[in-house]
Amino acid sequence: MKISVIGVGKVGSTIAFALSQRNCVREIVMVGRSRQRTLGDALDIAHAQCFVEVPTRVTAGDLQDTANSSVIVMCASIPMPDKMEDRSVLGQDNVKLMQELLPPLAKLSPDAIILMVSNPVDMLTYYAIEFTGFPWQRVIGTGTLIDSIRLRHELSLEVGIHNQDLRAYVLGEHGGSQFAALSCATAGGEPIDDTPARRELATKVARSGLNILHVKGYTNYGIALAAVKIVEAIVRDTQQIMPVSVAIDNYLGVNNVCLSLPVVLGRSGVERILHPELNEEEALAFRKCAATVQTQIQNARKALPPQ
Repeated sequence: MKISVIGVGKVGSTIAFALSQRNCVREIVMVGRSRQRTLGDALDIAHAQCFVEVPTRVTAGDLQDTANSSVIVMCASIPMPDKMEDRSVLGQDNVKLMQELLPPLAKLSPDAIILMVSNPVDMLTYYAIEFTGFPWQRVIGTGTLIDSIRLRHELSLEVGIHNQDLRAYVLGEHGGSQFAALSCATAGGEPIDDTPARRELATKVARSGLNILHVKGYTNYGIALAAVKIVEAIVRDTQQIMPVSVAIDNYLGVNNVCLSLPVVLGRSGVERILHPELNEEEALAFRKCAATVQTQIQNARKALPPQ
């Protein structure tokens, strides 16, 4: 199976390296703004295949080399401003970048699944559906998967239960309006109580990505492995449930926007969207997320050049 990674910065190169270690793909094509740097990363990862049980063919290329990809992982982005406080500042210019990149990629790989990693991921996932013309089931954003994993990490430390045994989701926007759906969080069938301390953990999680960005200038490991987990679910057809950004199907009266809900992922992309029973406060928070991202979508459309 062929995977193409578009945008080979810190995140894209980490995704390509992590994928090459998983024994689940046959070929990875890396496409970056700097052909020389991309070639260097591809050679470095290719040499590392000597230590992998099932080596992956890793090459640097251009858009034409992505033809017939099964999954296209989109990491391309304009440069992030120093001390960025809101991912939406990337929105207008990144939408223009996607308008340039996605149509030819879709034409070259008409049966591919698109995984959006670039930010603001919910708005860009919405536009990726529009720019590719693909069915919404084949356009997925990493969304709040990374936020949910961060929440489980913090809850695991607090409750003393392995994070993989916790069922707790951050839903809505991958951004400032996200919320933890603590009313339906469980461990071993028991509810994880919604307490002020756990609300504080959720607030901490919402800032985690930006805090890491401010400390080291970028984030890469967590989001890369989140993207790899999604790709694995598609490639291996695992039917796993993950909170990712998808086109919302009239859940809580919300339409015409992409936000994160738990979905079943498999070879066809989104196999099924799940609809958790949120309490009144959480339902209001989900609608707030929708309004936030819809405003981003509308503002970006004003800046798009005519086609």
